[in-house]
Parts: sequence; structure tokens; C-alpha cells
Amino acid sequence: MSEISVFADNDPATELLHSVDPAEIAATLAGVGVRFEQWQANAPVKAGDSDEKVMQAYADDIARLKDNEGYQTVDVISLDASGNQVAQDPEIKAKKLLELRQKFLSEHRHSEDEVRFFVDGQGLFSLHIDGKVYEILCQKGDLISVPANTPHWFDMGPAPRFVAIRFFNNPEGWVANYTGSAIADSFSRLESQ
Repeated sequence: MSEISVFADNDPATELLHSVDPAEIAATLAGVGVRFEQWQANAPVKAGDSDEKVMQAYADDIARLKDNEGYQTVDVISLDASGNQVAQDPEIKAKKLLELRQKFLSEHRHSEDEVRFFVDGQGLFSLHIDGKVYEILCQKGDLISVPANTPHWFDMGPAPRFVAIRFFNNPEGWVANYTGSAIADSFSRLESQ
């Protein structure tokens, strides 16, 4: 179940809002310029499936969003806890999954909107906007669009299991500009959800 928690950025222990109501999640996020929608994610794909399988299964949704929003590049991040899409050797898998998780955990910005459609599993987006932190647990069927230059971080958890289709206006794909802030260290991680 998708959920949102909101905190003052200087008080991660006091929840200002918590909701599992999709309409309230969408309205709360719309108030700070973030798009949140729930779409159908019924194609037979699962975490660890190949990019090609996911792209083929959701070809119509991808084409529609590219046409409507003008996205130039689309890719897939598909991970399960076994690291099937990362490496074959178990020690290398564990190290690569930890490195990948760490890459997303520090507060960063992008010069374009960050758009994700979750077609399996879950991930925790944390957005740092106007003195507040908005933690959004995205689940299968959730589409989130974080506006360009919004400080945020993402946690896939220590045992990831998710598939997200990512949309970009930048042909280079995912490019992070790290803020250097340690704020993300004070807030929730996915394993505590």
C-alpha cells in the first residue's frame, strides 16, 4: 500500500502527516508541485526481469507518456534481492547492490524531472521541499514525477525488489548533482518501513 509521511526537516522524530489514502497522497504532493498517480500495472513482469521484457510489456504506456510529455529516453531498473540484474558471483552481487543503494541515498538534484512508474515492488522516495521532508513509499502501480532541481533521495532497501520504468528528457539518462547535505542520514530507510 502506498503511503506518505511528512516531517519538518529539522525534526525527523515527529510526523506531521501520515496517509495511505491515494487521493490525499496525490493532493499533498500536488501542493508542492509533485505529480503522483496510480496507474494499472498488470503486465506479467517481476523484479529481476530483463529491461527488454519490461519495456515490451509496457510499450503502450511508455509510448503514451513519451508522446504526451516529450521524454527522450526511457530505461528500466529491475532488481531483486538476489541481484539477478547486477552480477553472477554472490560476493560481487552483495557489493554491487550496496554500492547501487548508496548511490541513491545521498541528497541530490536533477536538472530535469525525475519520473518513475513502479510496475513491481516498492521504493522509498524522500523529497526535501520548503523546510519539510516528504517520504513517499511507492508501490506497484505508482507514478511519481519529482520536479527538476528538487532535493531528494531514494532508498531501494537492503534487499531490493522492484521494477521501475524511468523517463528522461536528458538523453544521458540519470545524472545526479549531489547537494553535500547529510540530511538523508537522519530520516527513514526502507527496512524500517
